[in-house]
Amino acid sequence: MLVLAFDTATPAVTVALHDGARVLGESTTIDARRHGELLVPAIQRVLREAGVALGDADAIVAGTGPGPYTGLRVGLMTAQALSAVTGVPAYGVCSLDAVAYGSGLTEPFLVLTDARRKEVFWARYTGPRTRVEGPSVCHPEDVPGGLPVIGAGARMYAAVLGEDRLRDGTPDHPMAASLAALAAERLASGERDGTLTEPRPIYLRRPDARVPGPPKKVTA
Repeated sequence: MLVLAFDTATPAVTVALHDGARVLGESTTIDARRHGELLVPAIQRVLREAGVALGDADAIVAGTGPGPYTGLRVGLMTAQALSAVTGVPAYGVCSLDAVAYGSGLTEPFLVLTDARRKEVFWARYTGPRTRVEGPSVCHPEDVPGGLPVIGAGARMYAAVLGEDRLRDGTPDHPMAASLAALAAERLASGERDGTLTEPRPIYLRRPDARVPGPPKKVTA
């Protein structure tokens, strides 16, 4: 089984190809402003280095967020477009699930990513594969207490959350290698358990952009 996975829900533009047993190739660039510019060349590079054509993939998987509106849509629209062109089925996986899976933690914990506006996206897990609450968005001081925290949002607001709750050696962002491995595992077992969904974005609030209002009247 060949799974092509990518995520653009955070500053990490990350792509990986997984054969069901191991990662065949991966690429990650941290750049919050160039998702649209970086994603497709990264996909092409990973496929080329693995010696695989896009049509050889058995599944295309994209991170569904939550994340900033523009970056998140780059990955999901790319997944839908590639699926339409090749006929390869496309799936979505919550980006926070990829952070959790990559952490390797077996104790209950929270994943937090930066939601901007001085807020965080978060979800609660009982292990690397099992999300039991969220995703949600709130201010750091409103995040549930008492559990270890991981992810870029946790590091960003460590002073609010508590430095002792941070777990070192865990990923700050969702990595495509973890996204692909988790999806391959679920596809092989046939037990999606809510992990695999349609490649649709998880929006937890309205986008920052607004439709311009009518021009103000100017009087003499």
